[in-house]
Amino acid sequence: MAGTEFGDGNVSGKKDGDTVAAVAKISYTSSGNSKGGGPIASVDTDWTPPACWYAPEWKATEFQEYRERLYFGARHDPDAPRDVLGDMSDQNQAYAKDGYNIDKEKDGMWWGAQQNPNASMADQFACDKEPFWVENGETPDVPQAIDPETLAGLAYEQIKVPGTKVSLAPDGPSKVNLPTWAWLDKGEFQPVSVTASLDAPGLHIEATTTAKPVALSIKPGTDDAVRIPASGKCEMNDDDSIGEPYAKGKSKQTPPCGVTYQRSSGNGTFNLQATATWEITWTGTNSPGGELPDGEYGNDQPITVEEIQSINR
Repeated sequence: MAGTEFGDGNVSGKKDGDTVAAVAKISYTSSGNSKGGGPIASVDTDWTPPACWYAPEWKATEFQEYRERLYFGARHDPDAPRDVLGDMSDQNQAYAKDGYNIDKEKDGMWWGAQQNPNASMADQFACDKEPFWVENGETPDVPQAIDPETLAGLAYEQIKVPGTKVSLAPDGPSKVNLPTWAWLDKGEFQPVSVTASLDAPGLHIEATTTAKPVALSIKPGTDDAVRIPASGKCEMNDDDSIGEPYAKGKSKQTPPCGVTYQRSSGNGTFNLQATATWEITWTGTNSPGGELPDGEYGNDQPITVEEIQSINR
């Protein structure tokens, strides 16, 4: 299936005011259908995608220009603290001792901190190490240096899965004390993958993070309804469907997935919530990969529930 590009993986120059940098961008390619859906949310509230990391940023000549422009701008900023200017000058002098490694222009790159704009400001700038030189083909022994696992976490954040509008039956309003069947047909839910990759001179790393649907959870929208099964979690069938389609004559049978309402919705509706659980795994460059926290995405559906009308003769 054709992928969707979210960026490019080239090392390219950019000029922003007095700042010049060459950034090795992370690119994202998606496969799978996300029609009517959106981004998944981790069920583990203690886990978040990477907030910052170190990656190739500048060729040697670009790094020299970047540092000199940075210092020049600070020197002409009347609000710049003197101690910051002093530190910046000292750092530039230290870099200049080795000529900014310009004589090694083709042998490596200067690495710097990069931030995830979706993270908190405090977490984004937890990577506070000054730029450092890395030879092409080498992996720096630095915590939070870009690696396949970091890319896998960033790819997780880019995953968008399809909506979870389930089929409900019998047709029309549900009836009090009669089960409402819920199901998703085979083929409606398929795995969705996002590949994150980074390319720089002497460096190519990537990771593919895959979300696979494994279950559907039903919340009836009222606490006095009976969920089927009692957990409200309908597991995936062997053919990748969920639940069982309703057929004529089954109105009093117990469905494998559904809900039984014990009172009517009156003049309104109940807000049934159908939430899919997605199992998340990843593989990466020279890495067997592993698992990441399950993700969830759901949709709401209004349900009208009526009393069963009886006829007295």
